[in-house]
Amino acid sequence: MPRLVLFISSQLLLLLLLSGCGNDTSSLSLPALSADATILAFGDSITYGTGAKQDQSYPRQLANKIDRRVINAGVPGETTQGGLKRLPETLATTDPDLVILCLGGNDFLKRMDYAVTRSNLAAMLSLLKEQDIPVVMMAVPKFGIGVTGNLSAHKMYADLGKEFGVIVENDIISDVLSDRALKADPIHPNGNGYAEIADTLANLLAKHSAISSSF
Repeated sequence: MPRLVLFISSQLLLLLLLSGCGNDTSSLSLPALSADATILAFGDSITYGTGAKQDQSYPRQLANKIDRRVINAGVPGETTQGGLKRLPETLATTDPDLVILCLGGNDFLKRMDYAVTRSNLAAMLSLLKEQDIPVVMMAVPKFGIGVTGNLSAHKMYADLGKEFGVIVENDIISDVLSDRALKADPIHPNGNGYAEIADTLANLLAKHSAISSSF
């Protein structure tokens, strides 16, 4: 009996390890972005650049840093529901080679049902997968007016990353919005905060083989 229990336990452990490896998105690679590639930055006010000058938004700073076209498709105040409605037409008109998806903050501010937010994000990821468009998703903390201290990303982003096999940048927005020196107001970065986001994304793209590490 002890040998049988040991055998079963070892097989269960092996299955768990294999399952964990299959869900590890840190080892994923992205297709190389040619010099004329288009990146679509799709999101809300953090993508738009609220809190800083127009040329300090993270899409503009990222474009300058990696020498690629980055379209700023950020709409202040947009929820995941609005993003889901807007995404198909935006993809059709921009034909991107890569999408950076950053939505959910306004859902949290409006205290929308978590299941609805997750469902909307999942639907967007499904659409992008159907069209074979690579995705980098930026996780957002569950913040709100008056929330202070160190923030951390909502777990649904990591869960969705594993489910859809997409790369998730889990920390940068939480880190920036936890640092008063990098914020214009409680929920928006300033120019330096957006620079930190652009730097992190550039390094992430290089790490996952989308661009050269010598950008």
